Amino acid sequence: MSDLIAKTAIDRRLAGIVQPVIEGMGYELVRLRLMGGKTATLQVMADRPEGGIEVDDCARISTELSAILDVEDPIGDEYTLEVSSPGIDRPLTRLKDFDAWSGHEARIETTEPVDGQKRFKGEIAGSENGEVLVEIDRPGGAVTIGLTFDLLSDAKLVLTDALVRETLRQRKDAGQIDQAQFDEIQTMDGEEE
Repeated sequence: MSDLIAKTAIDRRLAGIVQPVIEGMGYELVRLRLMGGKTATLQVMADRPEGGIEVDDCARISTELSAILDVEDPIGDEYTLEVSSPGIDRPLTRLKDFDAWSGHEARIETTEPVDGQKRFKGEIAGSENGEVLVEIDRPGGAVTIGLTFDLLSDAKLVLTDALVRETLRQRKDAGQIDQAQFDEIQTMDGEEE
């Protein structure tokens, strides 16, 4: 399991418990984090394999996870379980995420410096041979670099207008958006779309 999905030892242990439940329901575990605080929070991000998880899906996952976590009791203290979608500006935790979101902007951090830097921002260009390809700006023009997936410590899509349009298009194409539920859009010149 990638450190991007579950970073710490306790996260990996918890992921070992919840991932089979989530996958058995037909979903995928995107990320899991046990966050400290006055009351700990177990954050679970899940998605459908084809994308587009809804609130009702998260509620079903939460119910199933609550039952298994009550039995397994892997967290000694009180905690709050949060189940959510990855959101539009989702974390990129699997190699397939970099292929699926190719052409969109991302922020990526590595555990070790690559060419003297650990933080990168650029357009995702997919993956190849265990590397994430990213087009970044350099003096003299854009260049595509390969970052070894196992060296990534964090990766997330950047919220842009293009990303929002693409996400809405995908949801509409999948029949997840019923345009009849929305008002008509009026442009600045008074025309209706």
